[in-house]
Amino acid sequence: MVDVAEKEMDNPTFRSDTVLSDVHLHCPSKRHLMVRLNAVGQPVFLSYFKLLWNTDDLASEKCVGEATTEREGQCRSGDEQCDKDGNNEQKESKLNSEGVQALLDDDGDLEVVRRPRSASNLEAEDLLRHRVHPVILMKGKEDAFEDEEQECTCDFVKIEHTMATPLEDVGKQVWRAAFLLADYILFKRDTFRCCSVLELGGGTGITSIIMGTVAKRVYCTDVGEDLLAMCEQNIALNKHLMELGRGEVKVKELDWLKDEFCTDPEAPYSWSEDEIADVHDHCTVIMAADVFYDDDLTDALFRTLYRITHNLRNSCTVYLALEKRLNFSLRHMDVTCEAYSHFRNTLNDLENLQDRKIKYTAEPIKPDFCQFLVYERIEQL
Repeated sequence: MVDVAEKEMDNPTFRSDTVLSDVHLHCPSKRHLMVRLNAVGQPVFLSYFKLLWNTDDLASEKCVGEATTEREGQCRSGDEQCDKDGNNEQKESKLNSEGVQALLDDDGDLEVVRRPRSASNLEAEDLLRHRVHPVILMKGKEDAFEDEEQECTCDFVKIEHTMATPLEDVGKQVWRAAFLLADYILFKRDTFRCCSVLELGGGTGITSIIMGTVAKRVYCTDVGEDLLAMCEQNIALNKHLMELGRGEVKVKELDWLKDEFCTDPEAPYSWSEDEIADVHDHCTVIMAADVFYDDDLTDALFRTLYRITHNLRNSCTVYLALEKRLNFSLRHMDVTCEAYSHFRNTLNDLENLQDRKIKYTAEPIKPDFCQFLVYERIEQL
């Protein structure tokens, strides 16, 4: 079975509805061995995602400003940088008049100078990082990283995940917006310390795990017994991280297409009456990452948000992170991001909602805070 899996991963073939996570295929030439097969026969992998705890001293506005300045500087060569005497305009004029011909190749085509792949604009001098790729492990061979774990077990988040799934199972993969939200949590630790938190569409649980390092209690919710079992396994794998802050993460089912919490005692991951009361009485933070890819699910999520926030005793802040995924649309004959557009329209509708009991306001958060996890923070986040 392992030989077949290796061969399939070396030469993958996908159906038309297969969805890939580019986070995990960042090194496509590397061979990957699965840890196990899940209940529906999908290969499950275990990845170690490095935590950059040493950026604590950089987590300030000064750090962000310096990193931004350095990143901007990396995009310009020495002669192209602006000098203090205001010679920038003269240089631009010279480029317009003389530099265009220098950018043409022998055939007269425009030759675009591309930045080397290794020189990511995110790699500020103080934030050097490695590429993310799945760690090769076999079931029963978890001592492969024994040396690293002995060095510092708190330097990695261990996540079981899949690499490719049908659209309905994308929660089993890890997506960039989850990393972005996790970065923000670590950057604003004091904001979330000792909070009671609800995550919608928690997927593999990585954001809830990071939140569990600072919050008092986190309810990580999603649908599907197989997915929730994977999430529960990931929480168990990272229990040592949450013990540092004495946080607790509970995995629960929450279906946005249903109007009530699942309270059937026979159903796995159902809610007790005390847990529902705990959310209503103490929850002050709701979060969701990369769940806006289907218009019907987006509508269902906002209906769920409306229902839950109306039952909360305290005011609540909702953190939504997503990646704008651009696609060519035949309907518009242009590159569009329809899922994001629908999300923005629905969010605007929520803000404009006339409700005497509760008022919603929305504001963007610039993703220029320090990076605490190793991933590629692209501009579409």
